Amino acid sequence: MAIITIAGAGLLIGGVGGFLLGGWLLKFSHLTLHHREKEPRIAVLIPARDESKVIEGLLRSIQRQSYPVRAEDVYVILEKNEDPSRAIAEQYGNTVILRKDLSKQRKGYALNDAVQEILERSEQYDLYFVFDADNILAKDYFEQMLESYRQGYEMAIGYRAAKNANDNVISAVSSLTFSMINVLGNHKRKKLGANIIFSGTGCYVSGNLVEKWGGWPFHSLTEDYEMSLYAMVKNIPTDYNEQATFYDEQPVQYAETVAQRTRWIKGYFAARRLYLPRMRELLRHDRPENFGSLMKELIGVKPIILMLIGAILLMVDGLFVRSIGLNVDWLWLGVGVVVLVYAVLLVITVVMLSRECYKLRQGLEMRTILFNPIYLLTYVWCALKALFTKDVKWQKTKHGK
Repeated sequence: MAIITIAGAGLLIGGVGGFLLGGWLLKFSHLTLHHREKEPRIAVLIPARDESKVIEGLLRSIQRQSYPVRAEDVYVILEKNEDPSRAIAEQYGNTVILRKDLSKQRKGYALNDAVQEILERSEQYDLYFVFDADNILAKDYFEQMLESYRQGYEMAIGYRAAKNANDNVISAVSSLTFSMINVLGNHKRKKLGANIIFSGTGCYVSGNLVEKWGGWPFHSLTEDYEMSLYAMVKNIPTDYNEQATFYDEQPVQYAETVAQRTRWIKGYFAARRLYLPRMRELLRHDRPENFGSLMKELIGVKPIILMLIGAILLMVDGLFVRSIGLNVDWLWLGVGVVVLVYAVLLVITVVMLSRECYKLRQGLEMRTILFNPIYLLTYVWCALKALFTKDVKWQKTKHGK
């Protein structure tokens, strides 16, 4: 069993080293920005199939923005005239776009249909914002995001908070997933001048990029991550704007989070298969300005996987194999590894909660802190499902807030 012990310890140490290396590499990135003075014309795209329960909250928050957006420049994307969301959109004076090809059931295809129709109408916009129908915007969201535009960023995403984090422990821990991406990830990336990672909506893309594409080219299960990789390959300046807050509804059922995270993981690896060869080719022939971002993304989640495998090997070795012979030393080693992994995730959870702008109700906050490390470990199960499920499809998450 010494081999298992050495292998587990080696993977654990290697994973930690890889994680630290990835953070260090981000220092070797630089984004070239060209400041803008002109006030932009804004289009808002909202894929809204069967979202009549929640879409009015978003439309009302757009109407009340401190930086006004014309009602007719808000495009609500539907699949059929009978959708109740049509009447709600028309009530707010918004433009309804009906999808053409319903065989393609992903957000990226809905956005592509809308953009192509807008371009066919010869409409010209400086910025295209994208929201989910369940989003709600802080009153100054557009005003804050335009600071990113004026600084010269071609793509940007705001600060994502949960509007239903206090529903139960599942919605609370689910919201913290985005805290890991934004608060612990994108915050550092922005500080170091590196490309950021897009997660979900609440973002904009410049009109010149959209016109160049002639549509919306990101159609994978995780079109947001695919867009992130595209921006890195093309060295497009991207920003994470912590001052621009928008709110998103999180699942309240554990089964929904499993389906959601399985799709994310499947899409994550599909997007990497598409873009990593391009990254390697780029690095082989050049030293681009965003060298650090590209190198960090090539490492990806490998350090986390190595740490998890190493921890699991040590747990198996210590808890289940050595303990059969009543070797107390090895038993306590296994217990120690379990406690250590849990404690590290516990600290990460406390840090994330301290950085969030929303507050959990009394009692729920402690349950969230204690449960979130277990929830994070269940990503292993989601990854296994993604690995062994051939056809992972997009599934609608029920919204009602």
